[in-house]
Amino acid sequence: MNVLNRKITNIFFIFSITHLIIWTLLPAFTNNNLPLDVIEALAWGSNLDWGFNKHPPVSAFFPEIFFQIFGPQDWAFYLLSQIFVVISFYYVFKTAYEILGDKKLSLISVLLLESIYFFNFTTPEFNVNVCQLPFWALVVHYSWKIYDAREIKFTDCCLIGLFGAIGFLSKYLFAYLLLSLVLFFIYLIFIKKNKKFDFKYLIVIEVFVVLLVPHIIWLFNNDFITITYGLKRTGLEDYNLLNHIKYPGMFLLKQAGILIPFIFLVRLLIKKVQFKIDLKDKKLIFLLFINILPIILITVTSVLMGSKIRTMWMTPFYLFFGVLFVYFLRSQINLKNIKLFLYGFLFLFLLSPSIYSYISVSEKNKRTDYPGREIAELVESRWYKNFSNEIKYVVGDEWHAGNLSYHISSRPIWFSSIKDMVDKLDKEGGVVYTGNADVLKQVCPGVYGKIKKQGFCMIGN
Repeated sequence: MNVLNRKITNIFFIFSITHLIIWTLLPAFTNNNLPLDVIEALAWGSNLDWGFNKHPPVSAFFPEIFFQIFGPQDWAFYLLSQIFVVISFYYVFKTAYEILGDKKLSLISVLLLESIYFFNFTTPEFNVNVCQLPFWALVVHYSWKIYDAREIKFTDCCLIGLFGAIGFLSKYLFAYLLLSLVLFFIYLIFIKKNKKFDFKYLIVIEVFVVLLVPHIIWLFNNDFITITYGLKRTGLEDYNLLNHIKYPGMFLLKQAGILIPFIFLVRLLIKKVQFKIDLKDKKLIFLLFINILPIILITVTSVLMGSKIRTMWMTPFYLFFGVLFVYFLRSQINLKNIKLFLYGFLFLFLLSPSIYSYISVSEKNKRTDYPGREIAELVESRWYKNFSNEIKYVVGDEWHAGNLSYHISSRPIWFSSIKDMVDKLDKEGGVVYTGNADVLKQVCPGVYGKIKKQGFCMIGN
């Protein structure tokens, strides 16, 4: 590695560490409580399974590991989220260099991502969308390797199957990337015929399917609850013929709006945009398949089904947009304008945390203002005035009961319901129910309390 490339690599790591520190400390200091999706993941993590009522299991697995290491420290879960973001940045940078062959352009490809709010403003909330990011980047990286290599490596195929399965078990929408890559290799082998079929490709499928088997069994045992939840979120229950036009139209308009700062940064590097698509350019074809085709496929889904595509679902879809634009416009990029580009980048880099801080401090009715720790302390204090055993279970929705599970010192296991499960629970373990105050007051056989309009029913020895 020459001196210039080493300096650029160092700049990338400085940028990544700075991003990680800012977006770990900022929410840790300005939020009073963890965001909804993090509490939800931690609730599931207290009772790990091969799936949950809303999502497959991976997004709960990693927060639970961090809880076991750090305990109920909010900053740890903001750090977890940024680790996932920075890992994805690293593999974008690495893949960009392999495609572009230029460290400066590779760095620009990553810096451009800071103009897309999926990679900064929304990242403090570790959820299924953030959870996909490193695995999306890893699958693309190793897919490029087997595409570009003269001889396909067994390990690369295994890694694609492994990371593809983990990504899919983070969120089913990961399938849009996997389908795009399958179509890419079908295009190469059977249409363009510039690549021969290799039986090592089947290793990817074998590893992927084997790792999905436990979750598939869980789905059959739980009436495919995660799939039905996902379909409900698309608005299919409120079917209207106009939805086939309205929802994809709204989706595309929102994507255009999201990309305005991105286009602004790109324009700072070039004077004149000239479009020239060479369909014989294997690098460009690969980038089009991993960037544009997943968006086309999800848009087609919306058109055919008349379904909503929620904006946050698109979080990983733009990871390689910087690489695509830089490669496409590389001959027009004027590095003499790099100062202007860096000023624009710094403006956006600082603007996003500034807006986040302002909203976090000025608005007082957000989920992150919920006094979860204080409520848990009140419940625990009341508990030990009445009972001698520890709280082992909490029952209720993921938010209220999940906060209790996270904050109470005994780390009780969360359940949404324990109907038909009482005989399977530890009879020596205490239970706290939380829910509608009026209903709980009527049916509570133990000690009843009410905090912030929320009812709590405690049953113990």
